[in-house]
Amino acid sequence: MSDTRLEVLADGFAFTECPRWRDDRLWFSDMHEHGVYTLDLDGGVERQFEVDSQPAGLGWRPDGTLLVVGMKSRTLNAWDGRSLTQVADLSDLAPWHCNDMVVADDGTAYIGNFGWDLDYQTTTPRRTNLVMVDGTGTPSVVAEDLSFPNGMVIIPQGPALVVGETMDGALTAFDIGEGGLLSNRRTWAKPEGLIPDGICLDSEGGIWVANPLLNEVVRVTEGGEVTDRISTGESGAIACMLGGPDGRTLFVCTASTTHPDQSVEMKSGKIQAIEVAVPHAGLP
Repeated sequence: MSDTRLEVLADGFAFTECPRWRDDRLWFSDMHEHGVYTLDLDGGVERQFEVDSQPAGLGWRPDGTLLVVGMKSRTLNAWDGRSLTQVADLSDLAPWHCNDMVVADDGTAYIGNFGWDLDYQTTTPRRTNLVMVDGTGTPSVVAEDLSFPNGMVIIPQGPALVVGETMDGALTAFDIGEGGLLSNRRTWAKPEGLIPDGICLDSEGGIWVANPLLNEVVRVTEGGEVTDRISTGESGAIACMLGGPDGRTLFVCTASTTHPDQSVEMKSGKIQAIEVAVPHAGLP
């Protein structure tokens, strides 16, 4: 475990999630305060727009339009810099709140969902679907029987999609074929003690994984070797993203609680950062 301290770049948020580096800024969602924000490396924070149904996954179409997941409405939405419009309704395909997302170079979006009520326990745990929304805005199920599909990356070689199955403690891979369809499901890595939340890819094929229950981010290679561990102290690691001028800044979203009500009251959400050796690759 590295004892190098993460630098706090910004704090006072309810629950930071789904960080993305683009145009010299970090974009991220504050799920429980219903806002999408940007953060520059000088510490400047700007609330870009609001998503009433709670924002989660972020990604960009080829034309630069920002796509954002609406969690409670179970929708995919587009922000053109002025207004938010609905692209697709996923409520018939996702049985509970939608969460993280990765958007391919052609604009195809892959979106996970809880499957059940994790926060208030009003439904029993169940496995669920991974949903794809194509460039026309048409949603479809591209994988079934996943356990809380969460953070995702697209590995350019192949290409392949890797999704964190939070409740199974696994990173699961698929080949991406024609039309964005998925095949050849396999376990990419399943290290002991890993409960994957948000993830990101580096140029040597390692995946950084936010491991919230153990308050750490870990770097994992295919097959399950853990090459690096960085403690997030008393806060849980919720999501991570490589970015910065050379792609070697590891941004980490942290919080002391995941519960919506407690998050709004405590405002323990932070964006922290540390320099690592291997730069960003792939998507997001």
